[in-house]
Amino acid sequence: MSVEPALAGSEEEPAEKDTGSILTKLGGYLNDAVIMRTAFYGLAIGVGVTLFLDYQEMLKADETAPVVTLGRANPVLPAYVPQTEGEDRTQAPAPDITTSTEILNNKMTIELDSGGILRMTGFIDVGTADLFDHEVEGISEYVKTVELNSPGGSVFDALVISTKIREFGWTTKVSDGHLCASSCPIIFAGGKNRVATKKAAIGVHQFFSFGDDTRSPSEAISGTQSTTALITRHLENMDVNPQIWVHALETPPQQLYYFSKDELKKYKLTTKQ
Repeated sequence: MSVEPALAGSEEEPAEKDTGSILTKLGGYLNDAVIMRTAFYGLAIGVGVTLFLDYQEMLKADETAPVVTLGRANPVLPAYVPQTEGEDRTQAPAPDITTSTEILNNKMTIELDSGGILRMTGFIDVGTADLFDHEVEGISEYVKTVELNSPGGSVFDALVISTKIREFGWTTKVSDGHLCASSCPIIFAGGKNRVATKKAAIGVHQFFSFGDDTRSPSEAISGTQSTTALITRHLENMDVNPQIWVHALETPPQQLYYFSKDELKKYKLTTKQ
């Protein structure tokens, strides 16, 4: 009896078994890898679609909302038009302001021009009142009119400057294409005579703190009330109807309440137009 066939058969069976086992394991591994890769791609696509849809919603929101920026970045703010029941009030948006945003955003410059015109242009920073004192020292006798072109700024500096303008007896003026907003009308009120030309833009809104405000809510409210009292008393002293400041109190800081020609006259903010 030959043993070779038996030996050959016994050697071939393990070979077939090993080959099948390897293929089975390899197939399982490949299936797991495909499943994992497919799941990963599916998850990535899902996240991408979600982000895309969120981005589209953001774009739609941006298209419907007014693009405004607090403070100095966008001094020419959109008009605030309060809706009063039973009153048909149509207020035009801001007049055409021809001064560039860059100029309005710069720190205030104070320069004496021909004809006794003292031009005050730019943002009212903390310390502008000291700058005002320095610039008018020695030239006050030549000044007749203060021309304002400012988006506002420090309320307290505006109060100091306004008081000194009244002491000098100067006229204040806002010309066509110029802006006098936020705290700038406080300075404007200091003029013994106050002139606003037809296309001048004069507006107010709620004042707010620059930088980080570390005060508690009660301290912030108290400070707001004290500042409002100072402004109201100052306007009365300047022969301006303090009721004008109600429009500032009701107008969000992201917008401006632009006064019409009739309103400027009604509240006695202007004496000449």
